[in-house]
Amino acid sequence: MQTNLQIALQALIVGFIITLAVVTGFAYTTLLERKLLARLQHRVGPNRAGYIPIPRRGKGERKLLAGFLQPLADAIKLFFKEDATPGRVDKAVYNLAPMLAVMTAIMILAVIPWAGEMSIFGVEFSPYFAIAPGLNVAVLFILAITSIGVYGVVLGGWASNSKYAVMGGIRASAQMVSYELTMALSIIPVIMMSNSMDMGVIVSSQSKLWFAFIQPLAAIIFFIAILAELERSPFDLLEAEQELASGFNVEYGGMRFGMFFMAEYMKMVSFSAIFAVIFLGGYKGPFVDDVPALGFLYTFMKIVFCLFLMIWIRATLPRLRYDRLMDFGWKRLLPIALVTVVITAVFIVLSEEGVWEPLFDSMFSALPF
Repeated sequence: MQTNLQIALQALIVGFIITLAVVTGFAYTTLLERKLLARLQHRVGPNRAGYIPIPRRGKGERKLLAGFLQPLADAIKLFFKEDATPGRVDKAVYNLAPMLAVMTAIMILAVIPWAGEMSIFGVEFSPYFAIAPGLNVAVLFILAITSIGVYGVVLGGWASNSKYAVMGGIRASAQMVSYELTMALSIIPVIMMSNSMDMGVIVSSQSKLWFAFIQPLAAIIFFIAILAELERSPFDLLEAEQELASGFNVEYGGMRFGMFFMAEYMKMVSFSAIFAVIFLGGYKGPFVDDVPALGFLYTFMKIVFCLFLMIWIRATLPRLRYDRLMDFGWKRLLPIALVTVVITAVFIVLSEEGVWEPLFDSMFSALPF
């Protein structure tokens, strides 16, 4: 039995490792996006900053892993770029907003199960490998943290003392609040089917079949809602350069701008992990019961798959007009999400009352073969 101090120390160490991995991963998410966009749009992506030269007879050298140091080059550029503070800004809030955006992106990771129950160097990770395992209100925690995330954008726009920035912040609050409601409703069918808000229980409920196949409509709605929550194309209206000159972060430069940039890509990783856990079975996969460490690989592969879908959508779809964006959220997605919740509830009640088995028996007995 672990003491409270041991539990806190274990959570601190696991949190440091996961945060370090995600912070490093966010940098290479930017490279993944630029490479994929270049390939999808038939153009050249980053290929200069860092490569392994391989000589070829009679030809020029081959550049292996061309561009793999591009994230490092971007980070160095942001660190040494001039970071001027405009006049008449609210300095305290102006400096707090980027930090708030990054903090909420990191806090989401606390309840994500990365692998099953295991022992590493004699330390037991039970019931699964996570910063805060076994939290029975994990889904509520995620929804609460994502709701707080909008404050970083809104406060950044308001504190900048710029009309363009304020307009971007107002758009952010309206858009994110609208789609958060749809996102929450799309998770309810999963909660009802797994009978728990613990992320580990939700993963265990998908041992035989992923919820993406049982609840495909809820999965699609959730994925669309997280695109709007992330302000990703085609929902990136609060950063519409044609209208708002980059929106809420127009007055930010240097590393403070880099923190908003970092928060966006870290949220991409975090929301991809949430989607993988809720709808794609999380760490579950072949032989994971025999080799629990495979859970890390399966979770990573599912996160990369979700990132690929986000990048593919950005390369394919044009930006929506703002009124159509709001209409789509309130008049299309929200009613469909509500219908999904009602239908799921009806099916669960009928199943508990034992209606389906005699109904299916009577249907099959009536068949001529």
